[in-house]
Amino acid sequence: MNSFYYIRYSLVLEAMIYLDRFIDYLNYERNYSSKTVKAYRNDIEQFFQDMCFNSEECSLKELNVYNVRSWMVSLMDQGYSTASVKRKLSSLRVFSRYLLKIGEIKSDKLKLVEGPKSGKNLPEFIQAKDMDKLLEGEFFEKNFEGFRDKLMIDMFYSTGIRLAELVGLNDSDVDLVSRQIKVLGKGNKERVIPFGSSLADSICEYLKERNTSIENRSGAFFIRSNGLRVYRNLVYKSVQSSLSTISTLVKCSPHVLRHSFATNMLNNGADLQVIKEILGHTSLSATEVYTHTTFKELKKVYNQAHPRA
Repeated sequence: MNSFYYIRYSLVLEAMIYLDRFIDYLNYERNYSSKTVKAYRNDIEQFFQDMCFNSEECSLKELNVYNVRSWMVSLMDQGYSTASVKRKLSSLRVFSRYLLKIGEIKSDKLKLVEGPKSGKNLPEFIQAKDMDKLLEGEFFEKNFEGFRDKLMIDMFYSTGIRLAELVGLNDSDVDLVSRQIKVLGKGNKERVIPFGSSLADSICEYLKERNTSIENRSGAFFIRSNGLRVYRNLVYKSVQSSLSTISTLVKCSPHVLRHSFATNMLNNGADLQVIKEILGHTSLSATEVYTHTTFKELKKVYNQAHPRA
């Protein structure tokens, strides 16, 4: 091994010693999950191996801003996604803060490094007329599973709830008198969502068929033929199968129905703050993405309708 590669190899070993201590810190002091710790290790090992064998400057105590930026560019050139590069940078930043904490470096230079910018994809949604076609047509069998699958579609679209929230619904969460459902959202936060007469009719149809067809039932609202609660994959496949009959979207998922709920509410004059509360978003910025979707739709209509568009 010539002197150049020997020096580089020694520097990698030095970095790995500190990396092992860092991993112990994540495991035993920060109690990170094994999956997260593994990701940190892989990202940091990759950085030091790439940097120490391709850069003239290579020192653990000099996490060079230029080297980090150059590494990010090389990753993008290799086809890594923006999200992956940003995650790898995040791993390096945490490692740099650890080295500062234990006194191995004098300043955290990586806080000066910005990750690559990523444009947000606008959420896809299904037009109201297509949803009406699905829910008012003859797409579902007139049996227990047919009524159940139709109601799941209707509830996603009429309330904007998440997949996990729908699966977790119990009979006690659905109030037909007050026309509202209680859901347990992210962070175990409860919220109450109102619904209209159309969904109420669908709920009554389903409950009548369910209670007649299935004798031994759990307390779950949406159940299988054996009386037990539905599971995520069953719901996902049911929604995907139903939506594919009226939509050409590549991904026909429950989340598309959530997007459709929010977008069509906004298109019909609903206040953004109200939509935020119904969706269970913690900040308004998460809801504001639907304003871009609406503008995109308005622009499309304008370009089609105006003679001088």
